[in-house]
Amino acid sequence: MNANVSPSTSAERGAVLFSILIPVYNEQAYLARVVERVLAAPLPDGVERELILVDDCSTDRTPEVIASLVARYPDKIRAFRQPQNQGKGAAIRRAIQEITGDYAIIQDADLEYNPNEYSLVLAPLLDGRADVVYGSRFATRETRKIVNYHHKLGNLFLTHLSNWTTGLDLTDMETCYKAFRADVLKSIPLRSNRFGIEPEITAKIAKRGWTVYEVPISYNGRRYSEGKKIGWKDGVSAIRTIVKYWLVDDCFYDGASDGAAARSLERSRVLTKAIVGKAVPFLGLQTLEIGAGQGEASRYLPQKERLTLADPDAKNVKFLRAGYDGNAVVDVARLDLDSTAVLDFADGAPQFASSLEPLTLTKTAFSDSQYDAVVAFNRVDALRFDDADAFGRLRALLKSNGRVVFTLPACGSESYSEREIKRCLANAGFRAETLERFDALSTFLGRRDGETPSRKALKIYDWLFRWTRWLDQFFPGARFFVVATPDSSNAK
Repeated sequence: MNANVSPSTSAERGAVLFSILIPVYNEQAYLARVVERVLAAPLPDGVERELILVDDCSTDRTPEVIASLVARYPDKIRAFRQPQNQGKGAAIRRAIQEITGDYAIIQDADLEYNPNEYSLVLAPLLDGRADVVYGSRFATRETRKIVNYHHKLGNLFLTHLSNWTTGLDLTDMETCYKAFRADVLKSIPLRSNRFGIEPEITAKIAKRGWTVYEVPISYNGRRYSEGKKIGWKDGVSAIRTIVKYWLVDDCFYDGASDGAAARSLERSRVLTKAIVGKAVPFLGLQTLEIGAGQGEASRYLPQKERLTLADPDAKNVKFLRAGYDGNAVVDVARLDLDSTAVLDFADGAPQFASSLEPLTLTKTAFSDSQYDAVVAFNRVDALRFDDADAFGRLRALLKSNGRVVFTLPACGSESYSEREIKRCLANAGFRAETLERFDALSTFLGRRDGETPSRKALKIYDWLFRWTRWLDQFFPGARFFVVATPDSSNAK
C-alpha cells in the first residue's frame, strides 16, 4: 500500500504544514475513529495537516480500513505498508521518510491521546521557542484520569533514568506526543524497531542540543483487554536503549554533508572547545560570531556584555533563536557578507540589509554599536575570506582595535598557505596578529576540513586529541588559527 497522491510543499500550499505520523498495527477497532478525530482536531490559524499512516504488516482488517480512509480523504492521507512486522520504531522511521511538512508529531493509532490538544503542543514550535515539544501525561493539570499505578511507576522510572543520562528535566519521556521541527526529526538517525524509539529519540535530542519544551496533556490509557501492546519486556529493552545511547554518540548520519554535520568542525566537540579556548584571550566584551550554524562553537563562547550569533541560513537562525530565547546577553541575526550586507547605524541599532529580520540589540547601553571581535569557527565559508570586498566589510563591524579570529584549512584541496593568508588579509585591509598551525593529529590521521567521519572514527579522534596536543609544538597542523586586525596603513 503506497500513497497515490503526490505531496505538495508548504510553499505550494501557502500555509504551514503539520505532518501527523501514525504507526499502525492491528488497530481495526480504533483506527477509523482516531483518523476522524485527527482530521477534525482544531489547528492554529494558517496551519494545514497531512496524515502519514504506516501499517506494520497488520494481520487483521486494518489494511482494509486504511484503504477506505485513503479513498475517502485522498488529499489528506498517505499510507504505506511495511513488508513485514518490525515494530513501532521501524514504522515511525518509515513515516519520517515521507514527511513533507514543517512540523511533525507522533500519534498512536488508538484513543489514548487527544488530537484536540495539537494546538497546545504546537504552540512552542510555532512561536520559535522550541525545536521539540513533549506532551506530558504527568505534568500539572486540573484533572486527570486515574491510570494503572504499575504502568505509571514504570514510566516514571524510565523517565528518571533517561533524565539522569541525558541531563534533561522531563516528567514524561515515554509519552507518544512528541512534536518536532521536521528538519530536526529528519536529521537524527534512528535505529530502534520497537518501543525503544522513545528513549533513543530523547537521548539524541539531548546530545544534539535541541531546545525542548514540555506541555501538560490529557491521557486516556487503555487496558490490555482493549488492545494495549507494550509490556514488561519493552521496559527492559528501554533500559538497555537508555544505557546504550548514553554511551554511544550516534547522533548524525555517517557521511552526512549537509546541515550541522558538515559545519560543526567535523562534529568534534573536543576540537571545537579547544579552538574556542585558543580564541578567548583575543576576545573582548562584545563578540559577533559569523557562520554560527546551530551553535556548535557558540555554546563555548564567553557571554560577557554582548554576544551576537549570525548565520546566512534561516533554519539555523530559527534554531539559535529558540536556543537562546530569554537570554539578555545573546542576540541572533541572519547575515551574509555579500554585496548588500551593509550596516545601518541609524538610531543606534544596526540592521543588515541582506537579513530577513533586523539584528536586535540587547537592552544594555553601549558606547557604540561595534564589536571587539568577530569570530568564525563553525562555517568558515560564511567569512568570505577569498573575497576582499566581502571580508573587508568586517571593518565596519569592528572597533578600531577590534580583531577577526578564525580558522582555515592548511591541508587538502581547499587549503591555504601562510603566504596566501597574509596576501588575502592585506587585500582586505588587515594584518595578521597571530598566524599559527595546529591540530597535528589530523595531519597524522589524514583528515581534511569538510570531511565528516563515521561516529567510530570521531570517537577515536576525540579520545586521541585530548592526549596529543603536544604534537602541535613539533609538527605542522592541519589548520591555521588566525587573528587579524585592521591595518590602517594598508586599508583598501
